[in-house]
Amino acid sequence: MIDIDYLNFLENILTDNRKEKFLKVLENRTKHFTIAVEDIFQMHNTSAVMRSCEIFGIQELNVIEQRYGKSIDKEIAMGAQKWVDINTFDSISNCVDTLKNKGYQIIATTPHENDCLMEDFDISKPSALFFGTERDGLSEEILQRADGFLKIPMVGFTESLNISVSAAIIIQNLTNRLRNSNIDWHLSENEILEKRLAWAKNSIKDIKRIEERYFSENVK
Repeated sequence: MIDIDYLNFLENILTDNRKEKFLKVLENRTKHFTIAVEDIFQMHNTSAVMRSCEIFGIQELNVIEQRYGKSIDKEIAMGAQKWVDINTFDSISNCVDTLKNKGYQIIATTPHENDCLMEDFDISKPSALFFGTERDGLSEEILQRADGFLKIPMVGFTESLNISVSAAIIIQNLTNRLRNSNIDWHLSENEILEKRLAWAKNSIKDIKRIEERYFSENVK
């Protein structure tokens, strides 16, 4: 449960413009779609995918770090890591199992004999969209466990796009369609409160000192 008194205390420190911005952004956030990236060798690509998630309203990014233990490039992310939830997994199976248990269908973004073009993709089902490595694409394990396959239509000689470009195109297309649909894609009331609290904490300098003062004065 969210401590509403504590949330109000922190938000009173913020400017009205900041609080209004939080509410406006949260109106467009969704967990109906979530993004997963697998063992991305070039971490600036993961950072760029995170930035696309933030810009187009995807709240969660799932990162599988089975082979490469690299960190987010903060310059590329440009602060997006403060506003997007990053879930990390040490194995493909752990990531896929977790997302399936949350009710997501697993969608592999790769050319496949049973693939679907973006404009034909059924946006009504909660979906986890998987993007693979720059070198090898998605692993066989993910392809075997995928519930569906999605691709970007291309008419040139080049057969593939950089992962960060592919993710941006797909995320923008699907989230735009989602917002123009009758699907209930918004965050729940409790999820919005959780994000307001987390974002308020991310916005306040010396938050640890302020927290200590608040709880020392209010917790008996």
